Amino acid sequence: MKVAEKEFQPSGPRERNVSGSTQTTFGNSEGDPDMTSTRRTALWAGIWFAITFLASIPAAALYGGFGHVLKNPQYVLGGANTRIEWGAFLELILLIANIATAVVLFPVLKWHWEAGALGYVTARVMESAFIMVGILSLLAVLTIGNEAGPGTANTLIAVHDWSFTLGPGFVVGVGNGLLLGSMMFRSGLVPRGLAMFGLIGGPLVLLSGTAVLFGIIDAGSSAQGLATIPEIIWEGGLTIYLIVKGFRATPLVDLTEAEREAQHVRLERTPVAVR
Repeated sequence: MKVAEKEFQPSGPRERNVSGSTQTTFGNSEGDPDMTSTRRTALWAGIWFAITFLASIPAAALYGGFGHVLKNPQYVLGGANTRIEWGAFLELILLIANIATAVVLFPVLKWHWEAGALGYVTARVMESAFIMVGILSLLAVLTIGNEAGPGTANTLIAVHDWSFTLGPGFVVGVGNGLLLGSMMFRSGLVPRGLAMFGLIGGPLVLLSGTAVLFGIIDAGSSAQGLATIPEIIWEGGLTIYLIVKGFRATPLVDLTEAEREAQHVRLERTPVAVR
């Protein structure tokens, strides 16, 4: 909802050209005028998203391509220690980056849908929790070493595989897909055409994860891979857009925290006409 400028006059008005028209936005003009607080937020969010790609892809490669190294427990027990240790380290970086993306975006997203922003943070934390369980299971195999039999190794490797299926293979559809996609679509912080990939990709990730859970398709199969393509486009496109362009101008995006709070309170107190 747009508030008339005459009703709300925070300090430091600035004019921007948005979609061929001039829009007046407000915010803290201290420091570099081309690097507002929300621009820095978008930049850091994009950087953290980029780190998730830079950590997860090499980790999967170290495991032999989404679990191939882990298919033979004897290989895990007798020679893949270094690869698994580095893979586990990269997955630690991944879970930190996952949480950071949500925490960095929360101050901006909460003004558009606070419950959704909180839900997004929760979803990212839950996804990272599943990743941590998988890391612990692989490190447990390495700790036991040759003393562990193939049955024990297979059990712990299965825990890792299922943690991947239920975390990045399922919860991502709720967090990055549905919640983040819907918030970006509703707020207009990024192009709505880009956000549509999240709204499409999220349900597809959920469906493919559910299909794996019930044994309809195999984990890492071509069917699951195809289902994740819209989600990959969404996350990759969002990463590039946030780093290169930042958030699109909206009535709330360039306000300071105090100005957003004042406008939020005013909107809540504005009586709604009953017809």
